[in-house]
Amino acid sequence: MRIIADLHLHSKYSRATSREMDVENMARWCKIKGITIVGTGDFTHPVWLRELKAKLKPTDRGLYTHGGIYFMLTVEVSNIYPQGGRLRKIHNIVHCPSFEVAERINAVLGRFGALMADGRPTLTLPSDKMVEYIMEVSPDCLVVPAHAWTPWFSLFGSNSGFDSLVECFGEQTKHIYAAETGLSSDPPMNWRLSQLDSVVLLSNSDAHSPAKLGREANVFDAEPDYYELMRILREKDTSKFLYTIEFFPEEGKYHVDGHRKCGIRLRPQQTLKRKGLCPSCGKPVTVGVLSRIEKLADRPEGERPPGAAGFQRLIPLKEVLGQCLRVGPGSVKVDRLYHRLLALFGSELHILRELALPKLEALSGAEGPALGLALARMRRGEVAIAPGYDGEYGTIALLDQGDLDRSRQKAQLALL
Repeated sequence: MRIIADLHLHSKYSRATSREMDVENMARWCKIKGITIVGTGDFTHPVWLRELKAKLKPTDRGLYTHGGIYFMLTVEVSNIYPQGGRLRKIHNIVHCPSFEVAERINAVLGRFGALMADGRPTLTLPSDKMVEYIMEVSPDCLVVPAHAWTPWFSLFGSNSGFDSLVECFGEQTKHIYAAETGLSSDPPMNWRLSQLDSVVLLSNSDAHSPAKLGREANVFDAEPDYYELMRILREKDTSKFLYTIEFFPEEGKYHVDGHRKCGIRLRPQQTLKRKGLCPSCGKPVTVGVLSRIEKLADRPEGERPPGAAGFQRLIPLKEVLGQCLRVGPGSVKVDRLYHRLLALFGSELHILRELALPKLEALSGAEGPALGLALARMRRGEVAIAPGYDGEYGTIALLDQGDLDRSRQKAQLALL
């Protein structure tokens, strides 16, 4: 069975998160997106945990269900602690197989931070000690470094992270079987570090609103079974872990270096030349993912380690539709066409990845030919991107005005 899993997101009890991030809306949007298994997020929050218990039905395989969607108990925690003469700020994702285990984890973590304060709690607990404590609660749990390259709050982050897995997790590295690449990096970038050959590279949405679910995800050939998914990750079974669904990493908020206030983006070589300072104001720039990978890489670009799983880069369908209609992705016109396509062809991820393009091109109006062309280019990776920097998302282009004019002419000829 082919399943799509998105295992990192936040509930309505996390800061800066939509009030619609509840069980019902998560399940509804998973169906829209084509997601089989979704993380609950935030199981350390007492009120959210109570809601999950009331609304989710247990299976005998370490997962829970609601509305035909499988839920896995997950939480992202913020570990903030001094180590090696520096303040470290690391986000980690914890996965567990039952409410009983979650409650025992909460009893431990609650000694190091206020779990009620935020769905993503801040803990004065080193990452390695947290892994040790969680493994003592249950060896069936999994701890994954979250968005491992983001400048702020991550394993390899330029501002408060480490230079290696072992530096962060010490003896507990033996329990780290996976790492999350984040929106600003993709597998080929991570393949440049031989130290990551020991882990599976996961991708998740880190969604703060239901519509963002599935913007990155993981594809397995497996049954919906917590213990089987954990086995696949622990054994790096790439006959079952098929590939990840990825953002184009340049679209992520921290792909290159830069200073948002001055509108300055820099490639790694430019940052080195300017000694890390903004050429406009002279203040330090935020060092992005690309520079950190260049600093830590021990392989050249293009080298793929043996046994590495594949990947597929996608652009969210509403962004594609906005380009076809020359309006914003949040517009009423885009929303109307989006739901029309879902009614005709199925889930968003099916449309983006698998739908035969002639079916789209046959749609009435100019959007049909334009949409077929846009998705063909996306699938081939033929995109133009101004990369993201210093918290600013990158901008991506699939079509120009000439493409839209030709699509309109093609639609008009089809009516003759």
